[in-house]
Amino acid sequence: MAQDGFVVDNQNQVSLKKKTAVSRNWILLDSNGQGTILDLDKYAIMRRVPINARDLRILDPLLSYPSKILGREKAIVLNLEHIKAIITTDEVLIRDPLAENVIPVVEELQRRLPLAIGRGEGEDYELSEARNEDETDEETEFPFEFRALEVALEGISSFLDEQTRELETSAYPALDELTAKTSSYNLDRVRKMKSAMTRLTNRVQKVRDELEELLDDDDDMADLYLSRKTAVSASPFSDIGIPKWFSDSPTICSKISRTSRASAVTAREEDNVEELEMLLEAYFMQIESTMNKLTTLREYIDDTEDYINIQLDNHRNQLIQLELFLSSGTLCLSMYSLLAAIFGMNIPYPWKHDHGYIFKWVVILAGISCASLFLTIISYARQRGLVGS
Repeated sequence: MAQDGFVVDNQNQVSLKKKTAVSRNWILLDSNGQGTILDLDKYAIMRRVPINARDLRILDPLLSYPSKILGREKAIVLNLEHIKAIITTDEVLIRDPLAENVIPVVEELQRRLPLAIGRGEGEDYELSEARNEDETDEETEFPFEFRALEVALEGISSFLDEQTRELETSAYPALDELTAKTSSYNLDRVRKMKSAMTRLTNRVQKVRDELEELLDDDDDMADLYLSRKTAVSASPFSDIGIPKWFSDSPTICSKISRTSRASAVTAREEDNVEELEMLLEAYFMQIESTMNKLTTLREYIDDTEDYINIQLDNHRNQLIQLELFLSSGTLCLSMYSLLAAIFGMNIPYPWKHDHGYIFKWVVILAGISCASLFLTIISYARQRGLVGS
């Protein structure tokens, strides 16, 4: 049976072929990588997965919630960037499976979940000669929820790193071009890239903060181990399943047995938390590397801005010097014009007749006086450091 965006065979195996708009907004993937497209509202999800309505709010695309990884009794609620998912011990619900950025994650889950199961069975077969099959399952099998969480974290870190590399590819040449030539086009281009970098930095910072907060709290990491909680609740040695006569009449052997079992469970829990911590630490380092790239890019942008500001300040100082020269020259010419206006007034005076030779001396002396005043002003400005030498 074929649907838009997917090809579904008789076993409900879902293969992503192309991206089209469909009304169904969830995909259900089981532990074998088989998937089914579903159209679920929050009430149907709550009936299928035991989580609260307030946990579903962080998965609503119409609401703006920060990146979050919540560990509940029987599910992990994941909201990281474009990946919004609910993970249980045997299935994964992913929202908007046909979104452009979600398709690679769904394909990776379909590809890796069956391989992980096959690899676990192979290890059990190889170790069956030396160990019990149950012990092998407990020690070597990587829990389903961790495998799904690993794929989601890998998709997020790869997506953010790809966005950062694309931004670096376009930003560094634009900054170099702006340094070589300061123009309105280059300034607007760098402004848009700086805005994009700021938005991307905030997104990476939210994911980084969530992983760091999760790594700092062992209890939160323990809440993500759904398989362990399920096994403990189903264990015949739990408080519910212990007979009354056994707890009322403890013998030395039973005390030793309970102590050894408690020690084994505690050690296994510590190992599991450490295993999850190593998984989160690996992707935290990838996010941190992406954050360092963005920090380096921001520093390069800041350095470019400082260089541009220095250039603009230098040009501004040159314009001030030019304005000083022009003002000084205008002052000197104004004095020369004042002298010409005085002699050009139509007022009779006795020495105007038979003194034509005085005209050239007036012009020469006035010119020399104005030039001397101009040079005096410039020399004073240079002496005070107002203009360059």
